[in-house]
Amino acid sequence: MPEPRPGNRPTLEAVAAHAGVSRATASRVVNGGDGVRAHLAERVREAIRDLGYVPNPAARTLVTRRTGAVAVIIAEPEVRIFSDPFFSRQVRGISKELTAHDTQLVLLLVEDRGDYDRIERYLAGGHVDGALAFSLHTDDPLPAITRRIGMPTVYGGRPDWTAGPGEKGGVTYVDADNRGGAREAVRYLLAQGRRRIAHISGPLDQTSALDRLSGYRDVLPDTVPELFAEGDFTAAGGARAMAELLALDAGIDAVFAGNDLMATGALRVLQEHGRTVPGDVALVGFDDAEPVAESAEPPLTTVRQDIEGMGRLMARLLMRTLNDGPDGGFVPGPVITETALVRRASA
Repeated sequence: MPEPRPGNRPTLEAVAAHAGVSRATASRVVNGGDGVRAHLAERVREAIRDLGYVPNPAARTLVTRRTGAVAVIIAEPEVRIFSDPFFSRQVRGISKELTAHDTQLVLLLVEDRGDYDRIERYLAGGHVDGALAFSLHTDDPLPAITRRIGMPTVYGGRPDWTAGPGEKGGVTYVDADNRGGAREAVRYLLAQGRRRIAHISGPLDQTSALDRLSGYRDVLPDTVPELFAEGDFTAAGGARAMAELLALDAGIDAVFAGNDLMATGALRVLQEHGRTVPGDVALVGFDDAEPVAESAEPPLTTVRQDIEGMGRLMARLLMRTLNDGPDGGFVPGPVITETALVRRASA
């Protein structure tokens, strides 16, 4: 069917007349309302297809009080977001789910703390119906902002709540079993006969790094400080941490890195120091991030989390919150997804 010419676009009244229903009935179908009998709703949808009708966004917003847009807020600078495949996979999952709900994704990035004033103004300005936020750091102001303006929000990762237990209720987030996955990784290394198992953590102002460190310590509660180094979830940070560990303890025979990028940095430093992997040092990462884990040489043994699936789940929970809660009876809450050890050649 040819596109309608500008200025000659079909109206909602034309759709109603074509379908043989009232304008109010046509409007309810167009705006997703209930109470329209199935055969009438199908006639309206056929009329929309026949006429090439496109709803007026401004008019639709007035009727539904919805913008049809969701903010995706990543609390990281642009250089991190476009260099770490974790973020692209999570955003891909979010985008797929929002597309299925005919909802637009609006990406907001945080270069520094000053950006939160801009983000608060945007959220409070009624441009979006809700927010999805992930990669938050300790004392991140975003949770307080979204509570203050009443913005429905789902978080990726367990938020670091410092305001006290009275403000923890009703928080919706999707996270992987970081602690359990870390325990499985370290137990696997022990089962391989490794005894000097070091850990390279992510930045300890993020709960995912803290939880993975806790899982490591669950299995090795008496580990010495020389077997721990803090990284930053980047390959360069993993390399720096690995060099620091080797300088402190030349007898390391295994490394559990807090993500795959840091594991690749550690791998490079080990090889530069003449250590074979996995012969001299076994290496395990976290994420199973494509293509990082499989393209490493040797390919990484790692803890898999369903990053794209977690993104889809975040968006699904937010859309249910917007459509069904709280008056619709939907009460959202935290969701923890399973992890699994993926064995490859590095350990």
